[in-house]
Amino acid sequence: MDIFLLILGALCLLTGLAGCILPMLPGPPLAYAGLLLAHFTDRVQFSTAQLLVWLGLVIVIQVLDYVVPLLGAKYSGSSKWGTRGCLVGTVVGLFFLPWGIILGPFIGAVVGELLGGRETAQALKSGLGSVVGFLLGTVAKCIVCGYFIWQFAAALF
Repeated sequence: MDIFLLILGALCLLTGLAGCILPMLPGPPLAYAGLLLAHFTDRVQFSTAQLLVWLGLVIVIQVLDYVVPLLGAKYSGSSKWGTRGCLVGTVVGLFFLPWGIILGPFIGAVVGELLGGRETAQALKSGLGSVVGFLLGTVAKCIVCGYFIWQFAAALF
């Protein structure tokens, strides 16, 4: 049974890493599930504190995944119109996977800025800020999943 759980855990970790890039897969939660599966074996034991800290990290990363594009738009000079447009674009983009998750915040921020009376150059700058925010969120998810894979391997060997 331990071998089955370890193989399943490794598959969850690898799928979680792929999920950092593929928006239809929840990357960090899948990777965390892989750690939990490994924990339920006799071969790998993580402390309760580790598991709780990692769970908190997964929750924070999942929330930031939706907030960081908004922050990117805001810090690139976006107005309330652009930030709200980015939020709407993010939600609408979820229905048009995989490209909608990248283009949704960009288009939403640009359209929001244009509706708010900004010039095209500023609207595009806000849209670019949302894409940069999305990319930073993706990098953060990859780092967390890579760390989980490292923890899994370190506990096994």
